[in-house]
Amino acid sequence: MSPVALPPDLDALFALTADRIHRAAAEEWPDEPVTLGAHIPSVTGYVRRMHVSGREVIAKDSVLGLSLVSVLRGVAGDGDQVRAGQAAYATSPTSLLAREAAQLRAMDAAGIRVARCVGFRHGVLFTEAVTGPSLLDLIVKDPTRTACLMSGAVRGLDRLQAPSVVAVADGSPIAERGIGSTFHRKFNGISGRTYVQRLGADQLDERTRRGAVAVLSTVIARLLKLRLTPTPDPRLVVYGDLKPEHVLFPEGPDERPVFIDPGLSRGASHTDPAKLASRALLTLIATPPLDDVTAVAAGIDAFTRAESGCRPPAARALWLRRLMVTWLMDTVNILSTYLAAPSALPLPEHARAVVDSTPALCTVLDSVSATLAAGTDPEATWRLALASVTRAATR
Repeated sequence: MSPVALPPDLDALFALTADRIHRAAAEEWPDEPVTLGAHIPSVTGYVRRMHVSGREVIAKDSVLGLSLVSVLRGVAGDGDQVRAGQAAYATSPTSLLAREAAQLRAMDAAGIRVARCVGFRHGVLFTEAVTGPSLLDLIVKDPTRTACLMSGAVRGLDRLQAPSVVAVADGSPIAERGIGSTFHRKFNGISGRTYVQRLGADQLDERTRRGAVAVLSTVIARLLKLRLTPTPDPRLVVYGDLKPEHVLFPEGPDERPVFIDPGLSRGASHTDPAKLASRALLTLIATPPLDDVTAVAAGIDAFTRAESGCRPPAARALWLRRLMVTWLMDTVNILSTYLAAPSALPLPEHARAVVDSTPALCTVLDSVSATLAAGTDPEATWRLALASVTRAATR
C-alpha cells in the first residue's frame, strides 16, 4: 500500500506564496524598491501588505483558486502537488485573480469606486491600499444609521449594469464566490456529509462540537431541500461578495464608498442585499454592538424592506424567502469554513468571535430553517428570524 500523501505544511505554503509575491512585484516594478509588509489573515487567499517606493500596495495570491482551508486540508494534494499545480495555474488567463483584475479595471473605468488594480503578474494581483472605516465599523459606531449606510453601499454599485461592466462580468465571471454555488459545492453528496462530521475538531470542545455537527447536519438537509425556485426577475450583474468589510468609506459615511474583492457574475436581485444582510446579522450575533442591538436589527429590517421594492405581495414574499434561504446558506458556509480551519492557520480578527458564537448561531439557523421548511409565510418568518437574532445577540 502506498503511503498517504500529507497535506501541505502551512509555513512552507506561506513561504512559497510570499516568495511568489515578492518576485512578481520585483518584475512589476523593476526600478523601484519593493518591501513586503504584514500578512493579512484570510481564509480565501494569501494577502500581504507591501510598499513600493514608500506607497502601500495590497498583494494577493490565490492558491489554485481554492480556499486556504481546503488547500491545508489536502484537497489539492501534498506540498509538491500544490507547488506544481500552482506553477501552471498562475499563468492561466482564467485564474481567479486574473478575472478579479479584469473586473476591478472594468468597474473603475465605469465610475464605480474600487481599490484600483495597479498590477497583475504571474497570477499575483496588486491593488491600491484603501484606508478608512468599513461599513461594519460605521454601523457599530452609529447603529441608528444602519439602514442608511447599507442602502448607501448598494447605491454605490448603481453602475454595475453599465455595458462595459456587463461584458466583463459575462466574459470573466467569478461565479464560484456565489453563496448558493459555494453551499452546494461544499455540502452535496457523501463528501459533504464527511466534511460536516469533522467540523470543529480544532476549535470546539467535544460536547459543543457534537451539538453543532448535529444541528448543522439538520440545517443543511433542510436547505438542500429548500432549493431556490427560478426568479421572475431578470438576472442582473451582481457584486457577488458584498460583505460589510468589503465596503470602505475613506471620506466618511456621507461620501461614496470604495469596494474591494469583487465577485461579479449574473444573479437575482436579492443576491447582493442578501449577502450584505447576512454578514450584518452574523456580526450582530457574534460581536453585538454594546449600545443598541435593537437599532441594528431594525436597520437591517428597514434596509431589506426597501430593497424588496414595490413588488406585488406574492412577488415580495418570494423575494424575501429567497433572501432568507441565501442568508442561511451564507452563514453555514462561513461558520463551517472557520470550524474546518486547521488550528495553525491565522484567521481574520472576527473569526474567533464567530467560532465562539457557534451554539448561538446554530440556534438561529435551526429555528429559521425549520420555520422556512414548514412553509410559514415569509413575512412572518422574517419577523421571527429577526427576533431570534436579537435574542442570540443579547444572550
